[in-house]
Amino acid sequence: MTKSELQPKEYDVYYERYINKLSEETELRQRFSDGKKVVVDFFKSIPTEKLEFRYQPQKWSIKEILQHLIDTERIFMYRCFRIARKDSTVLAGYDQNIYIEPSGANDKSLDDLLNEFIINRNNSIVLLNSISDENLAFIGNSDGGNMSARAAAFIIIGHDIWHIEVIKEKYISC
Repeated sequence: MTKSELQPKEYDVYYERYINKLSEETELRQRFSDGKKVVVDFFKSIPTEKLEFRYQPQKWSIKEILQHLIDTERIFMYRCFRIARKDSTVLAGYDQNIYIEPSGANDKSLDDLLNEFIINRNNSIVLLNSISDENLAFIGNSDGGNMSARAAAFIIIGHDIWHIEVIKEKYISC
């Protein structure tokens, strides 16, 4: 299944910022596998002294961004799972900002965060491999708008790219 199969009616316009980071040829399941190495290698390349850096006081640190990627993947894969199982219950949104402080991301080592990311990504890969393309195309309701199971998954990989680009621009170049 490639991004070219995804239709605009399958997700809210807000998520275009992430979906548009992907080429039309992006293959969903393969990119989850390939993306794991990309994310791990990227975060391992960041100098230790930058991991808790904030380019503005109210912005997240790099460790907090990694935790945010993990948390967001958990939430969006939960949405993917429920929608793929044809659950028509309206799925709640979430306030990403309130998740950071209780996560204790800055108290975790980079190795611990990366291990958490890898375990979570491996679970996501297993889940995606267990869902048929037909069920991934099912559209449910997430946070008051349409979302297909496959859109939820594609958003995750575009979201990773988005935040890596932000880190490169706002954190590493400083």
